[in-house]
Amino acid sequence: MQRRQRGVNTGLLLLFAQIYQFGLNNIPPVTLATLGLNVYLFLNPLKHLHYVCISVHEGYHRGDWQRLLLSPFHHADDWHLYFNMVSLLWKGTKLEQRLGSVLFALIIAVFSQLIGLVYILLESILAESMDDPSYKMQCAVGFSGVLFALKVLNNHYYPGGYSNVFGIHIPNKYACWAELVAIHILSPGTSFIGHLSGILVGLLYTHGPLSTILGNAVSFLSNDHPARQQNYNYSGYARHSEYQFQGNSTPGTYDMYTGGLNEEEQLQQAIRESLNRPGHGVPREPSLEEIRRRRLNRF
Repeated sequence: MQRRQRGVNTGLLLLFAQIYQFGLNNIPPVTLATLGLNVYLFLNPLKHLHYVCISVHEGYHRGDWQRLLLSPFHHADDWHLYFNMVSLLWKGTKLEQRLGSVLFALIIAVFSQLIGLVYILLESILAESMDDPSYKMQCAVGFSGVLFALKVLNNHYYPGGYSNVFGIHIPNKYACWAELVAIHILSPGTSFIGHLSGILVGLLYTHGPLSTILGNAVSFLSNDHPARQQNYNYSGYARHSEYQFQGNSTPGTYDMYTGGLNEEEQLQQAIRESLNRPGHGVPREPSLEEIRRRRLNRF
């Protein structure tokens, strides 16, 4: 799918407004660098989306493993970028301050690659178990798989509290599963497997050996003991089949992700929620309802 060409990247402008309101000095270095990388590659993509998305067919069968590196940091359009980066700004700031920049940088680097491998593995299992080769052709792009993993970490380090998922108060430790299902129901074009891969990698860190492995790596790099983990009582890949990357997307395909709003309505709604929200300059994650009304983050 080609990026939809528009005169003004409204989502990008709103993202800059969010960053300005938050304050560059308040964003930890690794989070800021990750934001900058995603924005830079959106404005100056290394390749067309068709050549950076990750799938079983392209990544494994054709051996194009550079897609593991490229796919998390490219986005389909400005709204896709906006939702993912606002979520990163919120999650990244909390986690980097909690874990330290060295460990957080290693988490971003490892998660972005490992999620792609888990995605390929799960799609391969689906293709074989359901005897449906189309699963091997489903191509994913975007940072929201990593964001689902970071959500698992955030709920681990800041336990307690509830998330409001369409009026239902769900304990934070289950919120990522509820959002996984809700996003897929509201926008079937998003990658359920891509988001699930992020959750599984997050669990591999919080309940598996990955935390120890990365902690030892940080200890080796810093020649110091890894910081002890403490708990405090404190409370998205857009999936596309192969044919969808060929040529321009149809208006119907694009409208499926806009929640039925035209561009002017999306702009008005985004401005109201981005610039008039309660709080003291700290951005919040877009809610599922907000995402549904505009365009769901993809992968």
